Amino acid sequence: MVQAEAVDRTEFVGEDFHQDPHKYYERWRQRGPVHRVRFPAGLPAWVVTGYAEARAALADPRLRKDARGMRALFDRKGVPPRWNSGSVSLSIHMLNSDPPDHTRLRKLVNKTFTPRRMTELRPRIEEITTGLLDAMDRHDTVDLLQSYAIPLPVTVICELLGVPFIDREGFQSWTKVLLGAAPSSPEEISAAATSMQGYLESLVADKRAHPGEDLLSALVQVSDDGDQLSAGELVAMAFLLLVAGHETTVNLIGNGTYALLRDRRQFDALRTDPEGIPAAIEEFLRYDGPVGWASLRYTVEPVRIAGREIPADEIVYVALAAANHDPSRYTGADRLDITADAGGHLAFGHGIHFCVGAPLARLEANIAFSALLHRFPDLTLADPEFAPHWQSSFLIRGMNELPVKLRG
Repeated sequence: MVQAEAVDRTEFVGEDFHQDPHKYYERWRQRGPVHRVRFPAGLPAWVVTGYAEARAALADPRLRKDARGMRALFDRKGVPPRWNSGSVSLSIHMLNSDPPDHTRLRKLVNKTFTPRRMTELRPRIEEITTGLLDAMDRHDTVDLLQSYAIPLPVTVICELLGVPFIDREGFQSWTKVLLGAAPSSPEEISAAATSMQGYLESLVADKRAHPGEDLLSALVQVSDDGDQLSAGELVAMAFLLLVAGHETTVNLIGNGTYALLRDRRQFDALRTDPEGIPAAIEEFLRYDGPVGWASLRYTVEPVRIAGREIPADEIVYVALAAANHDPSRYTGADRLDITADAGGHLAFGHGIHFCVGAPLARLEANIAFSALLHRFPDLTLADPEFAPHWQSSFLIRGMNELPVKLRG
C-alpha cells in the first residue's frame, strides 16, 4: 500500500518554487529521481531530477522534441492558454526537432557557427567589456545586470547575428514574455510572438537582399549538397540563436557573480588567482546555472525511467538544476566550491541537443569575470541583506536585479 501510494503520488509545484527550487528538489529526491507534478495553472507533467536519469533522458530518442507534435499534444490535452499561446513558427528550430530533421538543421548551423568564428570574437568581446566597465567606473553603485551582465552578451549576439543593437529593447521584452520570465496573459504572449516573428521575418528578408559578414547572412546562404534553410526555418533559427545567445550568458554572469559575492573567501581566491576562472565558470554552471529545466519533451509511447512508467502522451521535463545538485554525483552539491571538479554538469544539456552556443557562452563568461574581478577587486553587494527576486520561469534561472557597490 505504501509503495503504491509513493508511485501514484503527484507533487504540487507552488508559487514559491522559483524563489527556492532546491527546497522542492530536496524533498522530491527522498522519493526518487522521477516525479509526476502539477503546476499552479493545473498542467500535469513529469520531472526527472536524478543526475544519472537526467543525463540518460536528455539523450533518449523516445522522449520527443518535435514542435508540431508537442502542439498537437497540447491541443489533445486541452492545455491552458498560458502554456499554449506562443507561435508554432518560432518554435520550429533544431532545439525543438528530432532526427532526421534535427540532424539536417544542426549540420547547416554548424557550417556557420564554427569554433574559429567564436575565437575571432575575443578581441571585440574584450573591447565591449572594457567599455562597459569604464561606464560603470563613473558610479559607486550600479545594477550589475543592467550595467554589465545584460549589455555584454546582448551586444555580442547582435553583432554576431547582424541584429541592430537599437532594436534590443523590443526583442528583449518579447523574449521575457515568451520564456515566461515576465507575468503575462495569453493575449500578451500571442502579441509578443507575433511581434517577434514579424521582426525576424523582416530581418531575414533584409539579409537575403543585402547580405553582410554576419552569422544570419551566412545562414541565409549556407547550403549542404544543395539543401538550404527555408524562410520559415531561418526565422525560427534566428529566434533560437538570438534568444539563447544572450539570455543564458546574462544569467551565467549574474548568478555566478551573486554566488561569489556571498562567499568573500572564494571571491578573493579567484581574484588573486585568475587562472582558476575557467574552472570556476564550470562550477557556476553546475551550482546555479542559467537554465533551470531543459525545454519540453514528450512521450509517444510508454517510457520507463528509474522504475517509473511514464505513459504515452505525457509532457516530460528534465530538471538540470536538480541533477546538478544530486549528491550521488557531486560531493557537497549544495555548496559553491570553485576548486571542485564540476565536470559532467548538465547546464548546457547532453546528447544531440547539447547547446551549440556553449563555447561562446564560456568565452564571454571568461572575459567578463576576469575583467570584472580585476577592475573592481572590492566589489560587494550594495545591501548585505540583499535577497534576489528570481524570474518566474522554469526554463530560465535569473534575477531581476543585482545592486552592487563597486568600491569599499
